[in-house]
Amino acid sequence: MFRHRAQFRRETHRRLPKIPFAIATLLCVSFSPARAQAQARSTEDLRKTDQSVGALIRKVSPSVVQILVSGYGQVEESEHGNTGIVIGRQRAIGSGFIIDPSGYIITNAHVVKGAQRVQVVLSSANSDDSADAGLSSKTSLVPAQIIGVTSEIDLALLKVNATGLRALKLASYRNLQQGESVFAFGSPEGLTNTVTRGIISAVARQTDPDATMVYIQTDAAINPGNSGGPLVNVDGDVVGVDTFILSQSGGNEGLGFAIPCSVVNIAYQQLRKFGHLHRPEIGISVQTITPPLAEGLKLPRNFGVVISDVLPGGPSEAAGLHIGDVLLSIDGKAASSVPYVAFHLMSRESGDKVHLDVLRGNLRLGFDVALMEPPKDMDQIAALADPEKNLVPALGILAIEIDKKIADLAPELRDPFGIIVAARAAGATAEVPLTAGDVIRTLNGEPMTTLDRLRNALKALPPDAAVVLQIQRDQKLMYVAFTLD
Repeated sequence: MFRHRAQFRRETHRRLPKIPFAIATLLCVSFSPARAQAQARSTEDLRKTDQSVGALIRKVSPSVVQILVSGYGQVEESEHGNTGIVIGRQRAIGSGFIIDPSGYIITNAHVVKGAQRVQVVLSSANSDDSADAGLSSKTSLVPAQIIGVTSEIDLALLKVNATGLRALKLASYRNLQQGESVFAFGSPEGLTNTVTRGIISAVARQTDPDATMVYIQTDAAINPGNSGGPLVNVDGDVVGVDTFILSQSGGNEGLGFAIPCSVVNIAYQQLRKFGHLHRPEIGISVQTITPPLAEGLKLPRNFGVVISDVLPGGPSEAAGLHIGDVLLSIDGKAASSVPYVAFHLMSRESGDKVHLDVLRGNLRLGFDVALMEPPKDMDQIAALADPEKNLVPALGILAIEIDKKIADLAPELRDPFGIIVAARAAGATAEVPLTAGDVIRTLNGEPMTTLDRLRNALKALPPDAAVVLQIQRDQKLMYVAFTLD
């Protein structure tokens, strides 16, 4: 049988007409131009892609900054049971981007944590529209002032004394798509003007099911030093702020996370206005419903969000909400997750009302609840400041003398004396590195116990005089040095 098949194949082969060599050659030649055209088109497509990426880099790079931070902290761990702690000067490098042409810069809170001095490396290409502007090696090192910090979201707002800078626009979060191309800009390991490319791996990633934050996950390479840098889309708009990675090695493994642009937008506005984050609440706590939780509590469904606490005396208790109510919607939109509820409330103003639909057993109920803002010590102190009586023009701040009443509102004071910075003065031109909550203790070594003494000491100084303030910030004493205008 096998031999028969072999013979059949040989016979069939012998019967096939032979193609003259010249015709075969012509056929091969006729295929070559088509193949060449296809390769040319492919090359041209790649070239256009590279040109588009190059244009994007030139557009974005001038708005990305390197942030240099110096301060004091623990620099090595104790050995051999020694209980001493070695304190030394620490330096850190991070990234950031210009969000307003007047000099406002967004970065991570952890980048500037414990900072005594913050400097920003600006590209001199900010006002240059030439083709290689984004790749210019010309830079300038300028001091930066910390305007506000929110550790809860891990964002900080800085200000440099410059105008006409190139600013990046924040993207629309609702338009982000999984799989969308993104580019991470920053200074990983201190390497300035670094760009990496990837996609959005997930548009809303929770690292903890009950956490109020979600992150944009990306496989664009992010490493230490990228913190605070922008993650941008193909239009050059910021979709998020690079903030942390999940890594076994300490370096990039394709699991990078960025704070979404929608959160950045709200935080930026509040940090610029107040110096800290205002988060209106309705007096409830919520948790993610899991199947075991739903089964144990006999909830009407095994997904979504359940109210786990109702603040006594709060607006939700007054409206009639109960622990165990399943939250269905907020202002007509599905309350699908803890972060969505938190973000929706953060985007509203204190005093507004929100409408909640809940399931209580098999009953569907609706409630209108007023938003309140939790009292904060700093807000109560700021409310005591009078724009005229408490103004210190030379420093551009509103400040309050510390007495017993103020000391009770600020229990973390080292000593019950000094002058507390209540807020930055509206329209202030002085660029002094002070933030709300700082306590001025001394000026050039002299104790400052009253506003009059502070004002008189500043007036007595000649122009361009060096000023050194000893202040308390975040329970730590530090010096702030600058030159009086």
